[in-house]
Amino acid sequence: MFDLLGEHPVAGVILACEVGLWVLLALGLALRYLARMRALSTVVLLCIPLLDVVLVAATAIDLHRGATADATHGLAGLYLGFSIAFGPTLVRWADTRVAHRFAGGPPPMKTPKHGPERRKYLWREWFRVVNAAAISSVTLLALVVFVASPDQDSTLTWWIGRVWVIVGLWFVFGPLWESGRGDKASDRKEPVDIAH
Repeated sequence: MFDLLGEHPVAGVILACEVGLWVLLALGLALRYLARMRALSTVVLLCIPLLDVVLVAATAIDLHRGATADATHGLAGLYLGFSIAFGPTLVRWADTRVAHRFAGGPPPMKTPKHGPERRKYLWREWFRVVNAAAISSVTLLALVVFVASPDQDSTLTWWIGRVWVIVGLWFVFGPLWESGRGDKASDRKEPVDIAH
């Protein structure tokens, strides 16, 4: 594994950012609900997006130094997009559960299993994926235009296409699939998870 990270330093940065996300999230929520230090908790949670800045900077530096563009550089762009689009939702999801467990907050509402509320939920999630894909595409395109050399361009643009394939598949197996199922007699309104 260390050989892989040595050959692909951006993979190590992606891994470090993922670990950093969970560490900052756990620390921020512990400060908020266990230590009752809400202001410091907010500062720690606001540091989470800085991990994305570190990742983009590391990717740009690696490409600028002439590294062969590979999957790790493409994944860095995707990671950034999905982190920005889904990060706030993840923080709200965790905050709701920790508040319920340690601070007497209300129980988290369940994700709807079927019916109109389920479809609304799936459409909302799909629009987050579209947002993630747009951010990823802009990031990768910026790397192509401002950083990458001509021989690095094709790998990065290939990843732009892949992220939109993800959008299409998510659409087919998410909101489209659920819309095709239609309402059934067993459908009933269920509350939507407030973290979403």
